[in-house]
Amino acid sequence: MADDCNCPDGLPEYLATFADLMSLLMCFFVLLLSFAEIDAVRFKKMAESMKDAFGVQKEIPATEIVMGVSVIKQEFSPTIGDPSVLNEIRQQTTDVDKQYIEIHDGESDRDAAARQVEQELEAQIQRLAEALEEEIDKGMVTVEREGAKIIVRIQEKGSFSSGSDRPQRGFFDVMRRISEVLAERPGKIIVAGHTDNIPIHTRRFRSNWELSSARAVTVAEALLKNKDIDPKRLLIEGHADADPLVPNDSAENRAKNRRVELVLARGDDGVAEQIIRLGEDKQ
Repeated sequence: MADDCNCPDGLPEYLATFADLMSLLMCFFVLLLSFAEIDAVRFKKMAESMKDAFGVQKEIPATEIVMGVSVIKQEFSPTIGDPSVLNEIRQQTTDVDKQYIEIHDGESDRDAAARQVEQELEAQIQRLAEALEEEIDKGMVTVEREGAKIIVRIQEKGSFSSGSDRPQRGFFDVMRRISEVLAERPGKIIVAGHTDNIPIHTRRFRSNWELSSARAVTVAEALLKNKDIDPKRLLIEGHADADPLVPNDSAENRAKNRRVELVLARGDDGVAEQIIRLGEDKQ
């Protein structure tokens, strides 16, 4: 059967150009869409309106708002906004300034603690001087201060007979008054016995070491008669003739070296150093 159509074989010539145009338009709109940044909230609202209009949207519960920048991406990332310039002036402390502030704050606290201990030491010395006024006037006892330490020095004539650790009459009255003052303040109490350089060798004492230690023990036991003094505060030392006050070159000097010292130590090393420095500043 003959075909009466006069159309040429194949597709029309314009169709190739039309297909190219449609492909270019599609690529152009795809590029526009890919470069577009959308608001995720507005996109969600638009999607909900499309659902209401066409009824073809599948309901998918969302626990969080989608943080996307492009609708053609399957992995979303937050939108990077332009930084805002704030006209604000801030003061910043450098590491050097912080270290300087910390050091000086620590020094201020230590100075305050040292001044407090200084006042307590002065009050305690005053109390000891008042309690031992009679013995101090007779030269039996002396009260001195070295830095953060108070030293109550009991001479031989105010405590023990020559070569003996047995106390003389009135010794326990003196120790009672001393213990009452020492019990009022905290601190370590060092009881140190000292002798002159003349050797001793008896049935009771083989050397000056035993004599000085025995005298220190006698003084410590006298202090502990006061129940307000904790035994843990006491430290017994026997120095023999190893730590003389003056050279052992005369009878008078040897008598000064025969003694028992009560050393009341206060504060840590840092506070003691601050007290010594404060004393030097006053001079």
